[in-house]
Amino acid sequence: MTEFIVLAADGGVVSDITKTFGVNWQLFISQLIAFIVVALVLKKFAYKPVLDMLEQRRERIAQAEANAEKIQAELAETKAERDKVLAEANQKAQEMIADAKEAAKQVGEAEGQKAVKQAEEIIRKAREATEADRDQMMSELKAEIGRLVVETTAKVSGKVLTAEDQQRLIDDTNRELAA
Repeated sequence: MTEFIVLAADGGVVSDITKTFGVNWQLFISQLIAFIVVALVLKKFAYKPVLDMLEQRRERIAQAEANAEKIQAELAETKAERDKVLAEANQKAQEMIADAKEAAKQVGEAEGQKAVKQAEEIIRKAREATEADRDQMMSELKAEIGRLVVETTAKVSGKVLTAEDQQRLIDDTNRELAA
């Protein structure tokens, strides 16, 4: 290190080196200023917009993940509600069956046949009502899931889906649920 200081103080060797390599200080400084100006312009007009776009993208992805979690929670809630309704319907059907059997025991032999037929009819109606409730719940669940899938797909992809695209997504989701 001290050798460079001595060489610089000497002036002869350093002066020879700058002359040999052709260092033009005016040109060097002008190029340095031009480089700084180009760097600042690129930072303002190229680098900053790219970073802003990446941040917006990151926020959209985080929002889509939050929406997906919300949809999962809604789906779980809907399934729990459906199971609860089905359990209540089954319980009512069992109670109706038990009531019908009890009524059949109390009635005489002739009335017993009639009561059994009535009990079977009540059971059949209860099963039909349970099936109708189940079918209605399933259709509502399919419609809700289809709507949620379309909504999530539109939010994640960031574009407006046509009615045809929405129907296709709903049909695909319903086929997957049926399988």
